[in-house]
Amino acid sequence: MPDITPDPLEELLARLREARAAAAQDPFGDPVLLIALAISRRMDDGVLDLDGLAAMVQRLSDAAATDRAGRIAAYVGLDGGTPSLAELAERLVRPDPEDSPIPFARYRALVETPRFAAVFTAHPTFSLPYATNQALAQAASGAAWPEGMVHRPTAPTLAEEFRQAVAAIQRGRDALDGLAAALLAAARGVWGDRWTGLVPRPVILASWVGYDTDGRTDIGWWDTLRLRLTMKRLQLERLQAQMAPLGDAAAPLADRIGAARDAVEAQIAAVPEKPEPQAVERLAAVMLDRRGEALTTTEPLLELFRTAIAAAPDDATRLALAVARGGLAAHGLALAHTHVRLNAAQVHNAVRQRLGLAVSADDMAQRRGLLASINAALAEVTPQPVDFGALIAEQASAARLMLVCTQIAKHVDGSAPIRFLIAETETGYTLLAALWLAKRFGCDHAIELSPLFETAEALDRGERVLEEALRSPHYRDYLRLHGRICLQFGYSDSGRYVGQLAASYLAERLKLRLVDLLRRHKLDGIEVVLFDTHGESVGRGGHPDSLADRMAYLSPPQARAALDRAGLKLREEMAFQGGDGYLLFGTPQLAAATVAGIAAHAFAPVGPVDDPVYAEADYVADFFATVRREMQALVADPGYAALLGAFGPGLLDRTGSRPAVRQSDGMGGPMRISHPSQLRAIPNNAILQQLGWMANSLHGLGIAAEANPDAFQDLLARSPRFRRALAMAARASACSDIGVLRAVVDTLDPGPWLDRAGFTRRPGRRETLLGVAGAVDRLDLDAPTRRLFRRLQADHLSLRHAWPGLPVMPDRLVLLHALRLALIHRIWLLAVELPDFSPRHGATRETMVLRVLQLDVEPVLALLEEIFPAAPGAVVGLDFHEPAPAREGLSYAREHAAIFQPMARLFALVRGCGAAITHEVGAFG
Repeated sequence: MPDITPDPLEELLARLREARAAAAQDPFGDPVLLIALAISRRMDDGVLDLDGLAAMVQRLSDAAATDRAGRIAAYVGLDGGTPSLAELAERLVRPDPEDSPIPFARYRALVETPRFAAVFTAHPTFSLPYATNQALAQAASGAAWPEGMVHRPTAPTLAEEFRQAVAAIQRGRDALDGLAAALLAAARGVWGDRWTGLVPRPVILASWVGYDTDGRTDIGWWDTLRLRLTMKRLQLERLQAQMAPLGDAAAPLADRIGAARDAVEAQIAAVPEKPEPQAVERLAAVMLDRRGEALTTTEPLLELFRTAIAAAPDDATRLALAVARGGLAAHGLALAHTHVRLNAAQVHNAVRQRLGLAVSADDMAQRRGLLASINAALAEVTPQPVDFGALIAEQASAARLMLVCTQIAKHVDGSAPIRFLIAETETGYTLLAALWLAKRFGCDHAIELSPLFETAEALDRGERVLEEALRSPHYRDYLRLHGRICLQFGYSDSGRYVGQLAASYLAERLKLRLVDLLRRHKLDGIEVVLFDTHGESVGRGGHPDSLADRMAYLSPPQARAALDRAGLKLREEMAFQGGDGYLLFGTPQLAAATVAGIAAHAFAPVGPVDDPVYAEADYVADFFATVRREMQALVADPGYAALLGAFGPGLLDRTGSRPAVRQSDGMGGPMRISHPSQLRAIPNNAILQQLGWMANSLHGLGIAAEANPDAFQDLLARSPRFRRALAMAARASACSDIGVLRAVVDTLDPGPWLDRAGFTRRPGRRETLLGVAGAVDRLDLDAPTRRLFRRLQADHLSLRHAWPGLPVMPDRLVLLHALRLALIHRIWLLAVELPDFSPRHGATRETMVLRVLQLDVEPVLALLEEIFPAAPGAVVGLDFHEPAPAREGLSYAREHAAIFQPMARLFALVRGCGAAITHEVGAFG
């Protein structure tokens, strides 16, 4: 007889659909808590056990990952929409197929000017084990999803982050070689042998993995130097592999590259693990002794390339040589360009020490005098000698990073500039102070200073910040020296404080104002580099629809057109952050599709923009101002911090090297968050995803839209720019459900726990539920979170009214939230069963219960295992030559079996649900 046992997962999904349908007619219905309670009762009745729940979480995770792979494939066009590189190249040669080709000089300018950069960062979005990340990429490329993959991440080390970045960059470089080959082949078909003189490099790659010291203390200058030398070695090894099959014509090149590679390997081996003076002295000896062999500029190799191409026996060899030469010219002596990053405060501290400036850069009343002082210092600064010993002696982090840049430019690679990114730049003084440091250490010719505008205040004041710097003749001369101005725009902090859509509007407004600013200071001939440092999720600026939409959202056509009309060359740069970002380069197919999409965008002609959003400037300004005001009010609401901190950090596995909360308070009591700024931006947004309400992409839109519903609907229908922005909210809505959030808020209220205590008939459960109610009451989160919920709900109702077609959360994702809530409830039921104990390490039973309620489970269990050992330990079986007391009293096996071990398994399943939710959302944070 066939097995007709119902599938528990399908049964729960069916029941959830019924509950959601019923709730649509019942304003008091709560389908999420109803399903969570049903799961808990099945556990009580033995219908579901922990093994069964684990299997269910695995199935849900696999299904979510499979769907995510399909979305990734569609995102870059692997389902049939990938731009053809050959067709792209042919259109560049001959924009009108019926007309003559463009002049060769114009084609050269098109393909030899870097137009776009993909930047690989080490943001903590390594949300999958690397094997699972690769399986996801392969599934997006057409492979079947393998069963049994682990979905929860393990926190990567810096070395692992670097390894993953290098793998993605290698695939990106392969794809860029394909682009270069297509551009050269198209030229060969029109201009004969002249194509061999082309050095195509329209798209380049960059990385700050291992070089980003903003908020990090675990990356020493020796780590940065070692990794930069490693990137040099990888570039040389790449060139070696490219030369190997090319025969005698490439032999001199191969020999020189091999000698350089051996010298660089020796330099890497000399980099110390710690900056001990004798070890650094040995490093300096090797760096200088092998400097000539190792090469510090690309010119010797480029000259050998010219000779090899002239001597090549056939077009295939010439093409292979020309492609390799393009990769070298594009990236210098590194696999990817180098970005370093630190914080504005670090720059201020370093300069204040050296110039004796007592005035704070934040003091607006003293700003003019401070700017005058730094300009006077710039007029007098002279470079000082720099050696490796200076790196040991220097204590100021900004000065030390400048010293590292100086040594890299002198002894590693002087052919490619180093981007020097400065986070939280909110005054022009920061740029001038950084320029003074660069001149002082003799690296101003080698670094490109770039302010990062990432807060609402910085985006608001960005024009004034640049104006303050541009008034300095020293800064203007510096920009003319480099021929470009580099600006970076952040979407994480700005999005979480003013709303993602409002942040995008502020960034576009600053980009549009840049044209007049540069013209006013007679810098209209320089190149403008705009680096958009967004994440992969909608909450951090990653457009959900397609790669083309992502680039158009970050770099709106109106901003591109304004720069083009002003005759300003534009280079756009886009971040691919951490493991989630590397997925778009996760296989050769994905990398090729991503590069093809980037190239299509970079070469797209800039034409007039006819978008009604710009004709309705007043309405749009009011709309986004309303979103910003409402989001800022939400952030200031104590209930928002209470909701984020209730148990949100406990939902997250470590996905990088930095903790989610800026500082913990030990084991003495529950960790409380009084403001969202105590969380980092990525965990902040990840918690919103996990709570089922992506407020940073949704909140404020309801009030803004309902102020003028007709104008809202009109722009949504007619404006590509407005519609593309609102697509972010639509995706956020599909990952949000007010019922899920209500269930979370109800969980933080002792009232529903008391209701359950009055209803239960299960022996002993009444007392346990009362214990949970008492503990929840001591958390004291119900009042602020309920007020917050009403604020969010009111805005959501307005948005639903103004935008009836707004997507809803799918059933499978709702079930994941309900299942995880049931698991959390079970953990809480166990928490109040913890045995009493004498205070230990400042911890009491009551504080441990509260910490478990906030899902700080792992450190609590570690302490409880110390207090209540599972076995008597080493004394059992030993003969101490006297009558022995009973040893069984030293064992707490029952507590481990009944409380600690089940709690640990339940908590692992809670985190497992979180990994599945990340798949459903499509990105972490």
